[in-house]
Amino acid sequence: MRSRWSYVYFLFYLLLGTVLLFLNNDLSKAVITLMNVIIIIVPLIGTIFGVMYYYSSKEFTELLLAQPIKRSSIFIGQYLGVALSLSMSLIIGLGLPFVFYGLFQSNAIWDFSLLLVTGAFLTLIFTALAFNIALYNENKIKGFGYAILLWLFLAVVYDGLFLMSLVLFESYPLDKFSLVATMFNPIDLSRILILLKLDISALLGYTGAVFQKFFGTNFGVLLSISALSIWVFIPTFNIYRKSKKKDF
Repeated sequence: MRSRWSYVYFLFYLLLGTVLLFLNNDLSKAVITLMNVIIIIVPLIGTIFGVMYYYSSKEFTELLLAQPIKRSSIFIGQYLGVALSLSMSLIIGLGLPFVFYGLFQSNAIWDFSLLLVTGAFLTLIFTALAFNIALYNENKIKGFGYAILLWLFLAVVYDGLFLMSLVLFESYPLDKFSLVATMFNPIDLSRILILLKLDISALLGYTGAVFQKFFGTNFGVLLSISALSIWVFIPTFNIYRKSKKKDF
């Protein structure tokens, strides 16, 4: 929390929320606009901050490793420090202007809450993935390169491959394939979950009807939240496992 970049991140969202609500007092429309920003920006920032923090604090980490402190406490603590501070910047930065504009008296409170929860999940996921990349790559340039490639693949390339597969195999029943493929990308999963809760799933066409049938139920929402939780748990557990065996 002493990092100035956390405050820059906080001010970015504070300014973004204020400007959106100043230009358009409709909270529901502001939430829809924010969805597009959060789905792309939050994973990117989490990835960059995670890699940047790991490499910039490497010498301090080596000093801590010489002390009688558990390795897992050091690395999991660093990960949680970065991820939770970014999540707080997101939640407080967007929350303040929305509360000021009457969020608690609006029907958009549940949609906005889901947006913040999804943003926090994406922060935890991509910060953990960034730490994993840094732990496996001593070279700082390679680490940054792989981290950006990971974000680019999940944010852009994955959707292109997914769309191509749907076009190529359109004569086959692809309902289950679409649902499973979505689970393997936390960005897609978050986007669909928000779109369905905002009642604009018609934008997804036929695919939206499939997702509405599944994710529109309480079981679908529970399963999607569980999938996001698994996306957090597996990389975090790997940080714990890798840090215990890594030599410096």
